[in-house]
Amino acid sequence: MASSSLLSGAVDVLSAFDADHTEWRLSDLSRQLGVPTSTLHEQLLALCETGLLARVGRGRYRLGWRLLKLSSALYGSLPWYGPAHAAMERVARAGHALAFLSVLDAGSGRVLCIARSVQGRGGPPVAGELDFELPAHASASGKLLLALAGRPLPPGAAAFTPHTVTVAAAWEAEAAGIRAQGAARTQDEWATGTSGLAVPVRGPGGTVLAALGVSVPTARLRGDTLLRLLRDEADAVSWALGWRPAAPGTH
Repeated sequence: MASSSLLSGAVDVLSAFDADHTEWRLSDLSRQLGVPTSTLHEQLLALCETGLLARVGRGRYRLGWRLLKLSSALYGSLPWYGPAHAAMERVARAGHALAFLSVLDAGSGRVLCIARSVQGRGGPPVAGELDFELPAHASASGKLLLALAGRPLPPGAAAFTPHTVTVAAAWEAEAAGIRAQGAARTQDEWATGTSGLAVPVRGPGGTVLAALGVSVPTARLRGDTLLRLLRDEADAVSWALGWRPAAPGTH
C-alpha cells in the first residue's frame, strides 16, 4: 500500500496542472513544488506508468488519458455539473470576472473549487485564481455553503486580513443574513483588494448542489450588476434541474 507521503506527493504533482499549466517541464515543476528533480522524476515516471500522466517530448509532461476516464465517471454521477459549468462560463464572459463552481465536502467541511473559468483572467491577479481549496470563512462561495448548511465558523479560522470574520457571534449574524438573502459577499477578507460574490445552484427540493461565484478586484464590487447576473444564471440552472422557489409566505 502506498504511504501517505507518496500519495501526498502525487496529489501535489497532479494539482500543479490546470488551465494555465497544461504542460510542465521537470525543472520548472521542481521549482514550483520545491521538490528535488531526482525525487520528482521518480514520481513523474510512476504517474506515467499508471496513465495519470503522459510524457510528451523531452522532459515535458501532461495529464494522462486515465484522468479523463475518472473525470467522466465523476461528472456522469453529477447531472448538474454540465449545466452549471456552462452557466459559470457565461458569467465569466458577461461579467468579465473570474468565475467558480465550488462544493462543500460534507465529511470534512472543506470548500473545494471544482471548476474555474478560463475567461475573466484579464485583470490583476485575485485571490482564488489557482486554489483548489477555498477558505470556508473568507471566500464568498465558502461562506455561502457554510451558511446554507447551517455550519458554525470553522475551528481556528485564520485572519487573512483585518476584515476576515473570526468571531463566532459575528459569523452567526452574517450567516443568518446570507440565508435570508440567498447570496454571500466578501470584501477584502481573503486578500486585500479582492472581493467576491456567490449564489447557490439548487436541485429538487431546494438541495444546495454547489456555489456559483465570482472573484473580482474590490474596486469592481459596486452596484448589483454582477449579483443579478449570478442569480439569473444560477436560478436558470436550478429551475432546469427541478427546483421551484417557495411561494412568498410559505416555509
